Amino acid sequence: MTPSTPDRHPVTGLPTPHGSHDPEPTALDTDPAPALDFRAFVERLLADGDAVEVVRSVDPHLEVGAVTRRAYETGAPAPLFTSLTGTAPGHRVLGAPAGLGDPRSGAAHARLAAHVGLPRTAGPRRIVEHLVAAMHADPVPPVEVTTGPCKQNVRTGDAVDLEAFPVPLLHQEDGGRYFGTYGFHVVRTPDGSWTSWSVARTMLHDRRTLVGPAMPQQHVGMIREAWRERGQHTPWAMVLGAPPAALAAAGMPLPAHVDEDGYVGALTGRPVEVVRTETNGLHVPANAEIVLEGYLSSDETADEGPMGEYHGYSFPDGRKQPVFHVEAVTYRDDPILPVCAAGVPPEENHTIWGTMIAAAALDALRAAGLPVTLAWCPYEAATCWLAVSVDRARRVRLGLERAELIRAIADVLFASHAGWLVPKVIVVDDDIDVTDIRQLVWALATRGHPDTGHHTFPEAPGIPMVPYLTPEEAGAARGGKSVTDCLLPDTFRGTTASFRTSYPRDLREHVLANWTGYGYSA
Repeated sequence: MTPSTPDRHPVTGLPTPHGSHDPEPTALDTDPAPALDFRAFVERLLADGDAVEVVRSVDPHLEVGAVTRRAYETGAPAPLFTSLTGTAPGHRVLGAPAGLGDPRSGAAHARLAAHVGLPRTAGPRRIVEHLVAAMHADPVPPVEVTTGPCKQNVRTGDAVDLEAFPVPLLHQEDGGRYFGTYGFHVVRTPDGSWTSWSVARTMLHDRRTLVGPAMPQQHVGMIREAWRERGQHTPWAMVLGAPPAALAAAGMPLPAHVDEDGYVGALTGRPVEVVRTETNGLHVPANAEIVLEGYLSSDETADEGPMGEYHGYSFPDGRKQPVFHVEAVTYRDDPILPVCAAGVPPEENHTIWGTMIAAAALDALRAAGLPVTLAWCPYEAATCWLAVSVDRARRVRLGLERAELIRAIADVLFASHAGWLVPKVIVVDDDIDVTDIRQLVWALATRGHPDTGHHTFPEAPGIPMVPYLTPEEAGAARGGKSVTDCLLPDTFRGTTASFRTSYPRDLREHVLANWTGYGYSA
């Protein structure tokens, strides 16, 4: 996973740095156990007030989804539902596992930070740099163990009954109940050279089958095609209630043929423990809450969806998708099923997926020798914006003209898996904090020229799920991509008028020290 650094980048042709802009590895200053064990993660959230136990009876039919959506939209703690109607005692559901907390708490990103082994007060910049540093650390391979908590209950063959779990109907528009909204697929190439952990949804089809997407551009789709070429189904498993760091890694657009399990170890500093599945020889995290295993059909399809989507919309029609056959289920005692009620931001498609995309994009841009200080997917933009900040002084030293820089950023990003996922890029100088949506909107409004500042890339490949794409663009999986130049003009002579820039330091310190004396709360 540690890439070699050529003298010149193969896409941009620019000289690449030799360590000058690589982030220093972030030292863990908290116990990484919650990042490697979902049960410990939930206990940590409860102890810190980042989750709340819902003891009253709640219906998985829409009520779980409604409470979860309300938690997202108000910055409330994650709801842990412990009494679910129509379900055997002991089954539990955790909603909003990576939702944002109250921004006034000083720990709005606590659940996200806990996924990657950082303190609950870690902010966006620290989280992204930690993710990037792990990409340059040596992979820590998983350790196989003979058994684990995920084997406390084993059901095979006719004893498999997915409907025994509290599978929720999350939105009234959904075409069915979704079992897998916060889990990942495990598949391996026929030659055994690549095992992929990748996040994708699965809808309950009947008591022993699921249905869900496996697009050709997704790693699960690539590996399915390799098995199809041999005339075989794809051995498959799905992990729910995974170690949070494993879920984060599965959502990261790492290159094809890179095993996510080694990245988990690099991220946490410890190997993830894995155990062999009951039926097909795959390896899954030993302490997972629920593991489904069987095969992904090479040819069978069924209706899937519609479903409330990460971009904030639900459409009236579903589509035919591949069928997943479940031949065994293993699970912990009193299992916890995590759920993401996708929709208007922020939810996990934005907090987890968007953050992982940002880290991968930042690494790609830095590796190309570009003077980029940070990349960030603003949660409010539903993983449709990637904001990139540029070191203005370094750009000048490199002799990069604005048009050359914008083209280089586009060439790098739109050739990468991260750039395939995000359609719109906004480039700003690094006086703008791209993790602050207010600053980003200000820059977009005052620095982006409506004519010369907007660059489109109609031939660039992209994810076909973006709502504004034409049918032709969605069918071709191309188009709808742009870069907006919000760099300050080279002739700009103004200064920013703000508390930080418009007053002497001693006066600012005086105002801050006397803030409550003015009548304000601390």
